[in-house]
Amino acid sequence: MKRIEVPCTVEIEQTAASLHAHVVPEGIEIRPGDRVLVHGAPSRVAFGETVSLRCTATVIRANVFGRFWAHVTGFLEFTALYEVGFERRETA
Repeated sequence: MKRIEVPCTVEIEQTAASLHAHVVPEGIEIRPGDRVLVHGAPSRVAFGETVSLRCTATVIRANVFGRFWAHVTGFLEFTALYEVGFERRETA
């Protein structure tokens, strides 16, 4: 496994409008199956708070099997969205 240390920007928001956390690694493209481990970012923020900070991350590159598995499972998860039933609705 190849490990690459890169700088990154972490944005965390916990407000009434949004609850999210985004990590943007700099100078590297994240590919299917890769893992990103962020160092030094807070695990939570208080309600109503938005945090944006710079820290480091370790990108662990996936091997050939890992990339293939990510594509297969991603495709299967995507097709699960298409499970739609056209059953007759009973009216009472």
